[in-house]
Amino acid sequence: MRRSMATTAVSNNFVMRLIGASALDAAVYEEIEADQGATSQAVAVVLLSSLAAGIGARGLGGGSFESIVLISMLALIAWAAWALITVEIGARLMPEPQTRSDVGELLRTIGFATAPGMLRVLGVITPVAIPVFALAAVWMLAAMIVAVRQALDYTNTARAIAVCVLGWVLAVSIAIGIGLFYGPTLS
Repeated sequence: MRRSMATTAVSNNFVMRLIGASALDAAVYEEIEADQGATSQAVAVVLLSSLAAGIGARGLGGGSFESIVLISMLALIAWAAWALITVEIGARLMPEPQTRSDVGELLRTIGFATAPGMLRVLGVITPVAIPVFALAAVWMLAAMIVAVRQALDYTNTARAIAVCVLGWVLAVSIAIGIGLFYGPTLS
């Protein structure tokens, strides 16, 4: 008697998804893309990463509660700007013929790409604050590239790199412009 083995997809739990996303595991990003239930998890990752930036900034001189809140909010706004610009560039301006993605799929994967940003909480240790923030930034960029490549079904990693770097440059330019317009004047 021959038995047939049923194949089932195993869904990772939240912690395993965080680890897989941080490890730049393309299969985890594919799972997150396909799981509409992962949207709340992706939001949680973005919020935790933003909060980690605010807390970690204490090591950079931002020690007050107001500074923690402000830096957390700025990190969240910066992520949102980068994500929205990346959606527009990647899905609308630079899609490949096989690109089939909706905003939810892309935002879920991009949300999990901020998982390495949780390390920024270690910035509270003043001597390592700058290296921790630099490492987290580079690691999040690498994760964003994998997330965009998987969510937009790109066959070429170079295209995902171009989309992410262009999105980052535009988001930073917008942030600098807003800062110059609304920021304090120097006399």
